[in-house]
Amino acid sequence: MERLATPIVTTLKTKMHILFTLLLLICSLNEAQLHLQPDNETNSYLKPAGSHVEAGNPSEHQQTCTQDISAVLREMSASLAGLKVEVKYLQKENEAKTRELELLKQQDQEKTKELELQKSVLDNLKQQDQAKTKELELQRRELDKLKQQDQANEKELELQKRELDKLKQQDQANKKELELQKRELDKLKQQDQAHEGELITIKASANITENQVEALRREGEVKQVAFSASLMDSGEGDIGPFNAQTPLVFRRIVTNIGNAYNPNTGFFIAPVRGVYHFVFHIKGHGHASHYTAAALFKNGEKTFIASEQQPSHLAGTANSITLLLEVGDVVFLHQWENTRVFDNENHHTTFSGHLIFTM
Repeated sequence: MERLATPIVTTLKTKMHILFTLLLLICSLNEAQLHLQPDNETNSYLKPAGSHVEAGNPSEHQQTCTQDISAVLREMSASLAGLKVEVKYLQKENEAKTRELELLKQQDQEKTKELELQKSVLDNLKQQDQAKTKELELQRRELDKLKQQDQANEKELELQKRELDKLKQQDQANKKELELQKRELDKLKQQDQAHEGELITIKASANITENQVEALRREGEVKQVAFSASLMDSGEGDIGPFNAQTPLVFRRIVTNIGNAYNPNTGFFIAPVRGVYHFVFHIKGHGHASHYTAAALFKNGEKTFIASEQQPSHLAGTANSITLLLEVGDVVFLHQWENTRVFDNENHHTTFSGHLIFTM
């Protein structure tokens, strides 16, 4: 504002100086005209049109000009005083504006510093953002690689799964086939065992005559008959279940007086006519579907049966019978169909018999 007020004052002073110079020049010209042309004609000829200056005494003209100059000077002094007041007012206003401008400059500088700090912070943030962007780009590329590896692994796993499914299907088919073969083999075993039992019975029947002859020959010699045997000679295990009745062969001989019991066939053949007593004990593991049972046969005819069923633990059952046997009669035990029989080194499953007296 101070810079703005100074040119205004200078301009006003210049205008006043020019105006004052012009007034002096006009007055000087008028005075010179009066001295050069004293006569009236000349004055009237040189008098400008519309001029209020009349021909007369030059001193009067000079006095009039001086008065006009004084009036102009007074007006100029008054204008100058007013201008001075206005300039002082403008200076004060300019000073206030200057102080305000200084404050604004300080605020602007502070804002500039703040903006520079913000710019610096923003630059740092941009650098951090660029670094993070690069890091994210690297992570994205690594993630893409991992995705590609994962897709490749998924494809490989899918192939392995399909191959495994094929192997499972083949395994299931093989299991079914093996199960069918096992069932067929079990049927063949059962049939074989049944045929073996029938064959043994036939052989025993075929040998009855020979045994009778031998018994008659030994009738006078054999006076005592007794035997006792357990199912397994060694080891342990379950026998069964089978779909048909199966002969039980007691392998481990404890007593066999008279040699009437055959550990290879499981048959007891009466050597003499008499009354015999037989006892059998059967053990088996408890099961919800398969129980433990065996029956004593005389010449292929069922007599007594012993059975027990429980869902768990070791189940036991026993029975006994007294029979009148002729020479050559055959006594043996059959495991009942769909049952399980157990034995081990403790000899849980046994078959015993003896002659009470002859007749």
